Amino acid sequence: MRSTRALLAGSVDYAGLFPPSKLEMEPMVARYDEALRGSERWFVSRVIVPVDRLAEFERAAAGRLPVSKDALDANVDAWVLSVVAPPLWNKEGARTVEAIEAFNQRHADSLDGAALIDTLEVKAGSSEQIDTALDRLPEEIFPYFELPVFKDVRGMVAAMAGLDAGAKVRTGGVTPEEHPTVEQLAVFIDACRNAEVPFKATAGLHHPLRHCNDAVPADQFGCVGVLLGAALAWHDRIDAADLPAILDERDPAAFRFDADHASWRGHRLSHAEIVEARERFVHSFGSCSIDEPLEHLVGLGWLEKEETSHA
Repeated sequence: MRSTRALLAGSVDYAGLFPPSKLEMEPMVARYDEALRGSERWFVSRVIVPVDRLAEFERAAAGRLPVSKDALDANVDAWVLSVVAPPLWNKEGARTVEAIEAFNQRHADSLDGAALIDTLEVKAGSSEQIDTALDRLPEEIFPYFELPVFKDVRGMVAAMAGLDAGAKVRTGGVTPEEHPTVEQLAVFIDACRNAEVPFKATAGLHHPLRHCNDAVPADQFGCVGVLLGAALAWHDRIDAADLPAILDERDPAAFRFDADHASWRGHRLSHAEIVEARERFVHSFGSCSIDEPLEHLVGLGWLEKEETSHA
C-alpha cells in the first residue's frame, strides 16, 4: 500500500549487532547485504556499527561492498553507516573523529568498496556537551544526541533548535526499567516538534503497535504508532494531549492505510504529508531485526508479502 510504504520507506537503521539479536559481525553484515540486494531494500536505511568495531566491519564487508569497474562511475550506491560513539567531549572524541575520517577516506573510491559514515550517535546529558560535540565533528557528519528520556529533556531539545543535529530517544531495552512510559515518550516527541528538531528512536520497536513483550517483560512501543504519531503531530493533526493515546494504541482497526492517505482514528495525512514528516522530522528507528517488523506488517495486511521477501 502506497501510504504504508511512504511511512516506512528507509525507516530501519539496522542494528543487528545489538540486543536482543546480538549477531556476530559476519552474519549481521550478510543480512544487511541480503536486504540491500532484495525486495526489502526500500525498508532499510543505514547499518549501525560501534566506532571501535569499524575494522571488524571492514573485514566482514570485504567482497560485499559495492565496487565499480570504472573509477568514473558515479552510479554505485555506497553502503551508509551510522556510528555509535563514546562521548566526544573527552579524550576519546578526537580518536572517534579520526577513525570516521580515516574510514571515509579509505572507502571514498568505489574501486575499493563504496561505504560512507555520514551519521553519528552519542549520548548527551547537557546542552554544553552538545555544543562541544558539534564543535569537534566534521560538517559532513550528522549527529543524533541520545537524550535521557526519563528526565525532562525539553530544555535540551529547545537548545538544539536551529542546529544541524537530531535527537535520539531510547524507547526500550532488555529490562523493564529501560522502557519509558507513554507520557515520557510523548513529552519527548512534543518537545522535538515544538523546537523543530528531527529525531530517531531505537529499541523495542519490532512490532507495529503497542504490545506486551512477555520475554522482558514490559509493554513496548510500536514502530507504526511512533512514526505515524510523530507525523500527525508534525502537521498539527493531533496535539500533545493526543500523542499518548496513539503511542499506546493497540487496536489495528484504529489505523487506515490506502493508496493516498494514512490515518489514526480519523486523523488523516496525505502521502505527500507523510513523506515531508519523514524527511524533516521523524527520521528512522533502530532495529536489530529486519524480518520481525516486516512479518508483523504483512500479518496485519499493511504490506504485501512480495515487499518483504529475501534476495
